[in-house]
Amino acid sequence: MKIPILGVEIDERFFRHRQRSTSMAAIAGAWVAAGLLAYRYYAQGIWSWDLFTVLVTLAVVKLALMTWFFLTE
Repeated sequence: MKIPILGVEIDERFFRHRQRSTSMAAIAGAWVAAGLLAYRYYAQGIWSWDLFTVLVTLAVVKLALMTWFFLTE
């Protein structure tokens, strides 16, 4: 595949690396949100609904995509 802006060709390895890095970034983001949620709850005694919503959204999207990919492959 040729990228119009850069004028270079990329292969499927690029897409695989992009997929893996995005997945790892999402996992790291979920861990940071979970850690911040736990810190706010246990250290400060504050329940953060915004962080809880972020974690639930990440989990729902992950499970929905896993189900979709399992059923369509």
